Amino acid sequence: MEPLGDWRRTHWLGELRPHHVGEETVLMGWVKSRRDHGGVVFCDLRDRTGVAQVVFDPASSPESHEKVKQVRTEWVLAVKGRVRRRGEGLENPNLATGEIEVLTHEVKVLNRSDTPPFPIEDETEASDQVRLTHRHLDLRRPKMYRNLYLRHRAAHFVRSFLASEGFLDLETPFLTLSTPEGARDYLVPSRMNPGRFYALPQSPQIFKQLFMISGFERYFQVVRCFRDEDLRADRQPEFTQIDLEMSFAGEEDVMSLTERLIAGLFQEVLGAKVDLPIPRLTFDHAMDTYGTDSPDVGFGLEIRDLTDIAAKTKLKVFSQAAGSGGRVKGIAAPGSDLTRSQLDGLVGFAQDEGAKGLAWVRLGPDGWKSPIAKFFSDEEKGAIEEALNANQGDTLFFVADTRATANHVLGKVRLRLKELLGIEPEARFNFVWLHRFPLMEYDPDEKRFVALHHPFTAPLEEDEELLDDAPERVRSRAYDLVLNGTEIGGGSIRIHRREMQTRVFKALGLPDEEVRERFGFFLDALDQGAPPHGGIALGFDRLVALMVGADSIREVIPFPKTQRATCLLTGAPAEVDLEQLLELGLKLDL
Repeated sequence: MEPLGDWRRTHWLGELRPHHVGEETVLMGWVKSRRDHGGVVFCDLRDRTGVAQVVFDPASSPESHEKVKQVRTEWVLAVKGRVRRRGEGLENPNLATGEIEVLTHEVKVLNRSDTPPFPIEDETEASDQVRLTHRHLDLRRPKMYRNLYLRHRAAHFVRSFLASEGFLDLETPFLTLSTPEGARDYLVPSRMNPGRFYALPQSPQIFKQLFMISGFERYFQVVRCFRDEDLRADRQPEFTQIDLEMSFAGEEDVMSLTERLIAGLFQEVLGAKVDLPIPRLTFDHAMDTYGTDSPDVGFGLEIRDLTDIAAKTKLKVFSQAAGSGGRVKGIAAPGSDLTRSQLDGLVGFAQDEGAKGLAWVRLGPDGWKSPIAKFFSDEEKGAIEEALNANQGDTLFFVADTRATANHVLGKVRLRLKELLGIEPEARFNFVWLHRFPLMEYDPDEKRFVALHHPFTAPLEEDEELLDDAPERVRSRAYDLVLNGTEIGGGSIRIHRREMQTRVFKALGLPDEEVRERFGFFLDALDQGAPPHGGIALGFDRLVALMVGADSIREVIPFPKTQRATCLLTGAPAEVDLEQLLELGLKLDL
């Protein structure tokens, strides 16, 4: 291997253009490919900015030509040469540098490379296991670089925007106190305090509220958070969120600022326009219309309530559900030409999701075609078609069950129909706000109410009187931002009075002793001039993944974990020496 010496790069490979013709250049990068064309050797040299073709001609530099014969893909080279135009008809329109090449007259081999386990190309057939085991090579792929470069630009814009709005970038601790809400905490034993543990924060929630109580008024971080939970495509044990908090703010203040942040971000990074204001849906309306609190509103197939019509029909499954407090709900799949096997598959799918069944009707030229058609009068058929805004050629689907089950199942069927019918969304990015969530819900496993967002979320003022006797009916001052059916952020106006925070803790079934131990310092702070305040946390990894069109946030995280929370690159988590355990006062009992 040769030392770099006094060589210094003069150009990035991807920036060379025809106006550089005639210039002497020093380039450095990795060999993407090497081709020997009858004595003249061509190498595509790659760095993070792109690829340029370098030429080794024995007539102009015999020594460099001889040296490059041994070169293979992913070797690291430095070359000196002169930029020239490619020969007529030899341009490569697929490369930004495709009009030029560099005739080299000196080369240094800075390092060799073993044959990589997969090609360093945009597309790869390598498994996730192979890619994550060799993540340093996977990150060399231009696609991964583009993803992470966009992530960098997004983070830079967020920081600049929020600073311009008067927010201060303030840090919060990574070693903090374990709290009983949310997912499991990652625990860190304390050597200096044997038998005691820190917790890695699931979010900076309490600390950002303390910043408001401290009078900073506007805080933000692009911050790492940690949750010990089961993983899937949009979850990692450590993740990043855009965290912000505002004093003297209501819902509209936080939501309006977030909208301007999102619109500016998409315009700056993608050149995409986000129409403002972003539509707002109540939680109840979203559940009744889309079957989920993270609705994809970019296409039709909205769920409609047919209970009043169904109550009068002769179909007992419908009339009995309507008469017992349940719901009969339906979807019209427009212009669908589903096969019988697909229809049967949808019925099975609905049953797997919890429905007793899924009824369907084809609207043909001669009217309804379905085993259930005979149970409906012409008037009832017309009313159902009108309610579903159905047309000839459509297929109608019905679920008769409890409201929750009908909503959930048809919400899932709606998404399955989108796939089966190849329905394209109206726009690339479809945002919607959800608000007025329930403050809490009953957890039958814990046999108590749990916070739907977190226990510091304020209830709607008009619902406060229900808190002690009917907590399940209390609505919150929370709001979620959803993009293309994925929740990318959630926030709320916080409780800023001790009396109300104590009432919420009591409604959640938290014992007084536990509240004092876990939250005593925070309750004391609320007694010392806490202003009204609220904020939001945006999932930065999810947001960037949607911006680049990735299916998993692992595609925008440099060194992610597997679904078993392991790092295939480093081998973490791993066993530690017995001496380390003894120093911490720990003993394994497996």
